[in-house]
Amino acid sequence: MDAVLAFLHLSTLTYLYRLLITLGVILIGAVVLNTVLQKFLRTLTSKLADRNLPWPSIVTWGISKPLSILVLLYAVYSMLLALPVELIGKSVLANVSTVVDVLVAAVICWASFRIIERAKIVFKDHGTADMTTVLAISRLLQTLIIIFFALNIMQKVGFNIQSILAVGGIGGVALGFASKDLLANFFGGLMIYLDRPFSEGDWIRSPDRQIEGTVERIGWRLTMIRTFDKRPLYVPNSVFANISVENPSRMLNRRIYETIGVRYDDGRVVKAIVDDVRQMLQQHNDIEQNATMIVNLVSFGASSLNFFIYTFTKTTNWIEFHHIKEDVMLKIMDIIEQHGAEIAFPTTTVLFGEGGEPLTNEVVSIEPDGSASSN
Repeated sequence: MDAVLAFLHLSTLTYLYRLLITLGVILIGAVVLNTVLQKFLRTLTSKLADRNLPWPSIVTWGISKPLSILVLLYAVYSMLLALPVELIGKSVLANVSTVVDVLVAAVICWASFRIIERAKIVFKDHGTADMTTVLAISRLLQTLIIIFFALNIMQKVGFNIQSILAVGGIGGVALGFASKDLLANFFGGLMIYLDRPFSEGDWIRSPDRQIEGTVERIGWRLTMIRTFDKRPLYVPNSVFANISVENPSRMLNRRIYETIGVRYDDGRVVKAIVDDVRQMLQQHNDIEQNATMIVNLVSFGASSLNFFIYTFTKTTNWIEFHHIKEDVMLKIMDIIEQHGAEIAFPTTTVLFGEGGEPLTNEVVSIEPDGSASSN
């Protein structure tokens, strides 16, 4: 009897030793494999980035940490499988298997999110695409990933996906009627992302609404605009489907359009003034020479001979534009002065006779259409 007990004791100890060795091998193997994989992926990511291969480097960077979690997760799962079934129980093992499947799906979802976020950073740094479109596509992909992840989890824990989708279809109709404004804003935001009438950072205005400012954020429901007095303006996306939107940020040039009047006494030098102003604009370094440029005498005013300038600057920057416009206006003043002329201003001339009485008793008035009438 003692021999039998000794044999059983020896067998138990042998089994425990083997079990511990198995668990140790699994654990050490997982740590070594994880270390080798992480070093390999870091090196591969660096080399791909150096060779200007952004997409492979994005993928390798995105899966590096999730892959490490997967290795450790399967190591723990393998260690549980190595334990005696009597010690854990079949029902526990079945539940552990379901939990592992859920965790694997979560890790894959995390890896997908990391790849998307890394791609956004690469696009932003390289400037190879419009960031508004990139953000729209990334949000759409993340939403789809979450939906697929949720459906996958529900299927693994025993829910009937077909029944859920059928009920969801009926409920979706009712929900659509109840939230039509929300859906209108959602699809309005989608159209903004697809049509790209403006992007984040653009200055926009609408002649149909009191909307003007800089776009700070384009969401799925609202677009936030910072007005020029620094107040936030939140506009539902559906509004942009029914209004005209002007985007001054995308203008190619800024326009200078001014009318200048000189005295009638300077009529003989008007042509020379106009020619010199035209030449000055043609030689100005900040004026766009390939755009329309007009400098002409245009009208006989009530007290001045009027000529106008119509030209465009190379810059679209608001502050730089006003510096250029100021320089052009000062040079026009210098040209007028060089010709011995003066800029006109509204005047009235009254002629008196020798007795101090006006030469005529008629009062002449100028009608809005330019004709004169006397009383």
